[in-house]
Amino acid sequence: MRIPVYLQIVTGMLLGILAGIVALHTGGESIVSHWIKPWGKLFIRLLQLVAVPLVFISLVKGVAELSDVSRFSRIGLKTVALYLTTTVFAVLLGLALVSVVKPGRFVDSAKTTALEESYRGKVGEMAQMQQESEEPLRFLDEIIPDNIFSALSDNRRMLSIIFFALLLGTATLSVGREKAEPVLKLLHSLNDIVLKMIEYIIRLAPGGVLALMAGLVVDFSGDIGIFSALATYAATVAAGLLMLSFGFYPLLVHCFTPLPAKKFLKEIYPAQLVAFTTSSSAATLPITMDTARNKLGVSEEVTSFVMPIGATINMDGTSCFQVISIVFIAQVLGLNLGMEQLLVIVLMTTLSSIGTPSIPSGSYVVMTMVLTAAGIPAEGMALILGVDRPLDMLRTSVNVTGDLTVASMVDKGKRHRIRRVPK
Repeated sequence: MRIPVYLQIVTGMLLGILAGIVALHTGGESIVSHWIKPWGKLFIRLLQLVAVPLVFISLVKGVAELSDVSRFSRIGLKTVALYLTTTVFAVLLGLALVSVVKPGRFVDSAKTTALEESYRGKVGEMAQMQQESEEPLRFLDEIIPDNIFSALSDNRRMLSIIFFALLLGTATLSVGREKAEPVLKLLHSLNDIVLKMIEYIIRLAPGGVLALMAGLVVDFSGDIGIFSALATYAATVAAGLLMLSFGFYPLLVHCFTPLPAKKFLKEIYPAQLVAFTTSSSAATLPITMDTARNKLGVSEEVTSFVMPIGATINMDGTSCFQVISIVFIAQVLGLNLGMEQLLVIVLMTTLSSIGTPSIPSGSYVVMTMVLTAAGIPAEGMALILGVDRPLDMLRTSVNVTGDLTVASMVDKGKRHRIRRVPK
């Protein structure tokens, strides 16, 4: 029987920690630094390699396939607006939590200073960016590229890539289904190919995590504070996700639909459980559509339009998780984020959520992209990979809850006469 990938990753993390501890006690730090850690960096580079094609293709495909918007223009615009609004709230909630809790503070300050010295170049770049950010509209230069090919070759210009992808997808949608059909077929094929590439790379995750964790243990010289920081980080993520599931979404349902919040939570529990166990919004889609139709009383018209779109562009749980993870990594590495970096993180986390594949561990790829764009070393992602599996399960459950919430809200607003659902 094949061992699940998440168990392989956890095993790799534990073996990496063990290898690092052994190296510290036997004087083998140089072996880890020169012969083991580089393999972890190669794993990160593989994730970065597929980030641009994944986000670009997913965004163009997602927008271009909104062909039903012409028929359901009001439903379509409201759906996209609600999904983006809930995503922005999730990102801001995550940013607020990680800024208040500061899980990176548990790492020894001397070790943080040493890491900051290691990344002196990055610190200098970020300081320069903060000085240049005095121009209030400077961020527009980062959004609108003068040459898309140069932007595509630079992971740090992902806002430009996202803008062009949205523009191209909108233009593809506007020319009509018949003219766009060849492009849509190509996008489908490319999307399947890129997802297969990601599947191959994720198979290498256990070895990559082992190498990265061994390097981290050596870098931190066995500092126990990193584990306290990691536990606090995981608790912060879990708190944010639970606040979305059992606070934010029920409040929206209570205020904007005829459904009682308690009934809503009771009826969607099976879908949440399936999402939790599969870690895939796509795999859960049949269950969520059935729940929307038969348990929540959402019309077939709204269900068939809103739910598939939600599985593609609504990643509230993932967005909340990503912003907490990115700021946590910066805290551990001693990198002070200015307003421009925080704005880039908020914008990119929101927009790139549309391009996050609805498969287990699909957020790894997008996170490397956001880290690079914000000037944070992507290698820092090694800090969180070992504890990511339960958080991945939880955030997928949040994503599905958000889909069902928006479907209920859109259906309520669509009907002239609201049909009350009994308690």
